[in-house]
Amino acid sequence: MATCDECGEYENLPYQCHRCGQSFCSEHRLPENHDCPGLANWDDPSGVFESDTDAARRSGGSSGESSGDGILGGLGGTGTSGAGGRRGVGPAGGVRGFADRVKRGVRGISSTGGLLRAFRGNVTYLFLAVMWVVFVLEWVVLGLFGEAAFRDVFMLSTANPLYVWTWVTSVFAHDPGWLFHIVANSIGLFFFGPLVERYVGSKRFAAFFLVAGVIAGVGSTAYALAMGNAQAALGASGAVFAILGVVTVLRPNLEVLLFFVIPMKIKVLTYGLAALSLLFVIQPDIAAAVGMGRIGHLAHLLGFVVGLAYGYRVEGTGPVRGGGGRTARVSRGPGGPGGPGGPGRRR
Repeated sequence: MATCDECGEYENLPYQCHRCGQSFCSEHRLPENHDCPGLANWDDPSGVFESDTDAARRSGGSSGESSGDGILGGLGGTGTSGAGGRRGVGPAGGVRGFADRVKRGVRGISSTGGLLRAFRGNVTYLFLAVMWVVFVLEWVVLGLFGEAAFRDVFMLSTANPLYVWTWVTSVFAHDPGWLFHIVANSIGLFFFGPLVERYVGSKRFAAFFLVAGVIAGVGSTAYALAMGNAQAALGASGAVFAILGVVTVLRPNLEVLLFFVIPMKIKVLTYGLAALSLLFVIQPDIAAAVGMGRIGHLAHLLGFVVGLAYGYRVEGTGPVRGGGGRTARVSRGPGGPGGPGGPGRRR
């Protein structure tokens, strides 16, 4: 059973629109019945309904161009002229024609119906896949090049804070020696990521996830440097906590199951985790005494604050349908487990 994203009615057998990715009842399943943004955005990116005359006109050529000329002929300045013949395009025309084809190719990939259509509404699962691919690559790097290379590629550390690539790679990397680290973050992202992605849209969600992860990692590393502590961090926990922060603002009374057993409202869970993180940042000895001294609590806290701020910013704008307009409701999503965590100096 799911909720129709147009009228809000529950539907036992919902229909999913292949253009915007949303779910609808039988009455609103057709694109024209739910104001699908795919209808407005469709611009024939693959040139299905385009004639050779249209292509030639845009590239500066004439409709009489034959297959023997085209781009190479234009670049070489070939072509005949005269009555009933075709005008030579010349080097400039060939470059324009090539640029036009590149632009059409980019539109075909990025516009509605293009290659990137598969990722619209699915960035959460794309990031999940990237996390696990990176997890495998970590073992490859460790086996082939050793721990030093692993640190240089995947870990954001106080030793090398200006290795800017690690600002991003550390978001997707996890402790290769502790499976729970990546599993916990994957669970949090899987259950709560789609709620935020449907609300703000896939592009904004992708940017939000990456920015929040970078802020959490760089912020905790800067704090460690200021305190004179050595630190090497990795993990998506900061970004996942940011997602939890957004959900806390948008759906504060959402029922979740801590450890899949204990029911509670998400605001109780997230603010409780934030309070613990703050305590452990202020009193690291307490964190060490309970076996949580090597966890990146500040990264968790920073991510949560970023998520709260972003949640208040987008609150009330309504969920995005595909790449188009918004509705006034927040799509109801599944509950999930508690926040992520893991051993080591991990986020």
